[in-house]
Order: sequence, then C-alpha cells, then structure tokens
Amino acid sequence: MDKAALRRALIAERMDLPDRLLRAEHLRQVMRIWLVNRPDTVIGAYWPIKGEFDPLPALHRWKEDGELLDELQLRRIGLPVVDKQNKTLSFHSWHPGCPMEEDAYGIPKPKDTEAIVPTLIFVPCVGYAPGGYRLGYGGGFYDRTLATLRPRPFAVGLGFTHGYLDDFEPGEFDLPLDTILNDNGVVWPI
Repeated sequence: MDKAALRRALIAERMDLPDRLLRAEHLRQVMRIWLVNRPDTVIGAYWPIKGEFDPLPALHRWKEDGELLDELQLRRIGLPVVDKQNKTLSFHSWHPGCPMEEDAYGIPKPKDTEAIVPTLIFVPCVGYAPGGYRLGYGGGFYDRTLATLRPRPFAVGLGFTHGYLDDFEPGEFDLPLDTILNDNGVVWPI
C-alpha cells in the first residue's frame, strides 16, 4: 500500500466533496451528542486544514454548555503546539478570538497561552480503518504524543464517511484510537 498516494487521493476527494458542508453539520451533531455524557473538562482538538472537519464550533458550544449547568463546569479547549525537537504535541488553551500565530507548518496555534493537559483529544483523520486505526499526514505527531502522555488521553478520530479504508494495514508505530466518529455516527468501536 502506497500510503502517500492514498493520502493524496483521500485529501483531494475530501476537498471535492460536493456536500462537505452538509457532512460537516452532520458530524458536528454526532460530536455534540457523543460529548453529552463525557466527564471531560479539558479537551484537545486541532485547527482544520485541507478540508478537514472543523471541531471548534462544536467544542466552543460544549464549553458554553458547561457554564449553563446547575453545577457550573469550567471547560477548556486546547490546540496543538508542535515540539520540533521531540516531534510531539502539547496543547495550549484556545478560545475564539485568542491571539494566534502560525507554527513551522503554517498551521495556526495559540500564541502565548498556557499549556493544558487534555483527558480527551480529537484527532483529524485523512482515512480510518477497522480496529480504530487512522491514516494521518505521515508525520507521526499524534502517535508519538499519545505514546508519551501519561495518563493517556481518550483519543477520538474525526473524519467523513469517504475516508473509510476497509483494507488498511497500520504501520509498526500506528496506535489505535479509542473511538472514531464520522458524519453517520460512531464507526469505531462498532
């Protein structure tokens, strides 16, 4: 399997989905419902690139919902900041309108906000497969990060239905995600 070619094809397909916005709305609803009974108060996410699903509006709503509960629940959202030396990610506090700057890869990251430790991380999927495996961009940042964080946060993949790969073979260092959500619902575990 040529993962680089598969990655390019899936990204191009995702960018050309004629109903991508509708799919995104469906996934946003799936995500919001899935989060209802989660105990987490600190969640790591990502800044969407290359046609990825944008989890931030749903997470901002989740944060606001915590402030409306009978027992006020302060919730926090973090975005990744790359550690170039260790090729891992740390998560820094984010909220709409917070100062941002581009990282070494041109992806926006919070500027001068505090590091936070999420108990749940939403991970973007270029593709995903049975067993909870994902195809990412090939840098291994999420796999290395999940392998080093203690305790390991609950890892949830987010992607569209077109990214399902029935015959994907994970690499030696690929770690399975705990759950994968797409625009039809929970696809892992089944």
